Amino acid sequence: MSTYDLIVIGSGPSGRRAAVQAAKLGRSVLVVERNRRVGGVSVHTGTIPSKTMRETVLNLSGWRERGFYGRAYRVKQDISAADIQARMSKTLEHEVDVLDHQFARNGVKVMRGEASFRSPHEIVVRNEGEDERVVTGHFILIAVGTKPFRPDYVPFNGTNVFDSDEIVSVPKLPRSMTVIGAGVIGVEYATIFSALEVQVTLVEPRASFLDFVDKELMEDFVHDLRDRNLSLRLGAEVTKIEFDANGRTVCRIATGRDVTSDMLLFAAGRMGATDSLNLEAAGLEVDRRGRISVNEKTLQTSVPHIYAAGDVIGFPSLASTSMEQGRLAACHAFGLQPPPPPEFFPYGIYSVPEISTVGMSEEDVRKRGIPYECGIARFRETSRGHIMGLDRGMMKMIFSKKTRRLLGVHIVGEGATELIHIGQAVLNLKGTIDYFMDNTFNYPTLAEAYKIASLDAWNRAFAHSAEPPVAPISAEDELVH
Repeated sequence: MSTYDLIVIGSGPSGRRAAVQAAKLGRSVLVVERNRRVGGVSVHTGTIPSKTMRETVLNLSGWRERGFYGRAYRVKQDISAADIQARMSKTLEHEVDVLDHQFARNGVKVMRGEASFRSPHEIVVRNEGEDERVVTGHFILIAVGTKPFRPDYVPFNGTNVFDSDEIVSVPKLPRSMTVIGAGVIGVEYATIFSALEVQVTLVEPRASFLDFVDKELMEDFVHDLRDRNLSLRLGAEVTKIEFDANGRTVCRIATGRDVTSDMLLFAAGRMGATDSLNLEAAGLEVDRRGRISVNEKTLQTSVPHIYAAGDVIGFPSLASTSMEQGRLAACHAFGLQPPPPPEFFPYGIYSVPEISTVGMSEEDVRKRGIPYECGIARFRETSRGHIMGLDRGMMKMIFSKKTRRLLGVHIVGEGATELIHIGQAVLNLKGTIDYFMDNTFNYPTLAEAYKIASLDAWNRAFAHSAEPPVAPISAEDELVH
């Protein structure tokens, strides 16, 4: 039996960040990983593969150049699944190599096998063909992530019915595709395959989707999807999935408007990958989705020396926030109190086109009763947009009319997930509209949209006011008007 200061179960974003942080604090760390190679879902079936697929599709299809050369433009005429897999393999090999090196450099031990609790401090590790091993941890972090929700009525077969982990290894590109579930994952894959000229139908039982995104931004996004013939079936309840005589998938809809396609992706939810952990032996419970409840500030579970981080604890389930959660858990376990995280962090949706948002939406501002004004910039209004051939894409900025403070930034279009960080920084520093109007941006860049949108808001709300800007006030004071 071996004893470690920290045992981390899982090597995804939260697990690896916690392991390295604890090692840098001089602690002994063991990472238990069930798969053959480290990296977790993020590296092997989730974040990195899906974004690599997206980049490959956009490059080989010539998607970014069609504003100049027309919709028929292609870099490669016949794109195959093998083209996508080739680039994905190189990217994943690099990611794993970097992570292996990072663990080795920091003295983090890695043990392959399935982990389960024997007691609150003891972990049993089982590996095929080997005897089980028992390790003890003064502290334990559960960072097992999630797995796709696979309901019984969906006939998954690995041939033409896939879940969101399997789709990255699709053996052949279809001519048509049905995607069930218009959450972030479903929307990303639906738009990626649509960029390949696959006829995609996106099915969602709710009457709307991506409700956390600013409504005006979503209107622009939906217009783009429909313009390229991506079919949206909102408010469509799936009653059954079966196959026709030719082996094509038939998605039965309660309204009778069934969808037939060559391939089906079920992307309606994920479950915490906790079923094999024997959490009862540690005194822990999970919710109906297999997720673990934690103290939001410390990441501790109901058993104080056991922490949980990443997707297994639920919202916001982002790789970026998972990394910070892992670091925070390790710091708290070993008595180091990092400063509280900034108030605002960005969401990135790697659809085609990208969506990214930070701060309050217009709907949020209205609910809080804050007097406000919005500024809009279209990417086609920038010189860089002309150079890139962009005819779509917009940035929306929201400002307080009382204090001029920035309240939110929302972007749809090329580079949205990169551009958002300027708004994030100004938000967390409580900056005002004056920052964007007074500062110089590189020319030509898409970042100029910040100046264009801020001037648009200024002309609407502040241009005729002779009052000087007031001193920054707290968020609580913002609500008093």
